[in-house]
Amino acid sequence: MSLTPKLLKGAIVAVDTASNSSPVTIAFQYNPEKLTRTLTPKMANSDKGERAETLRFTGAPDETFSVEVMIDASDQLAKGDARTLESGVYPQLNALEILLYPSSQQVIKDNDLLNQGKIEIGGGPYDAPLTLFVWGPKRVLPVMLNSINVTETVFDTNLNPIQATVTLSLRALSYSDLDPKNKGYNLFLAYQKGKERLAQQGTTSNPNSVVGFNVQGRIR
Repeated sequence: MSLTPKLLKGAIVAVDTASNSSPVTIAFQYNPEKLTRTLTPKMANSDKGERAETLRFTGAPDETFSVEVMIDASDQLAKGDARTLESGVYPQLNALEILLYPSSQQVIKDNDLLNQGKIEIGGGPYDAPLTLFVWGPKRVLPVMLNSINVTETVFDTNLNPIQATVTLSLRALSYSDLDPKNKGYNLFLAYQKGKERLAQQGTTSNPNSVVGFNVQGRIR
């Protein structure tokens, strides 16, 4: 029996909420070495010239993520993988990029309905899939892909990219953004509840042990 711990893969998962089709999982070939997060609170603004009796949140904070994903076809090329020999890393890149597109079938359908006079305005809006960012069991949450930045660095003789770096910019979608009927609503609540449980482990039960502070909030 191997004593080497199993390495979990980070992933982007797309769920088509309009159908019962299986989720599409895009696992990272290599887990990013760095993940950058920024949290910005949503606060109620008091009127100018008025002092606020208390600070109030208007919802969950805006939380953004930035991850840099490496995609490399070297191992597959060395094994003579037919798909990689034909297309390089295009399939992996397109699996991510297509998450930003409306379905071509839906675009064609709406255009046909427009030409038949069954709808007055074409060109959307189109339903986007529910996109999840999965980074271990403690971080599974709905996100919006703000941007995908692709740097292709090595190409084969047919100019297929065989090595690329993809920077994903993500924004968490909270209960402040989603309708309670949306599947992502409860997923975000579960994500926050997990934060709250872990936060209890990172706090002290005796505020008076903090130097220069007592429980009434007065400086000693």
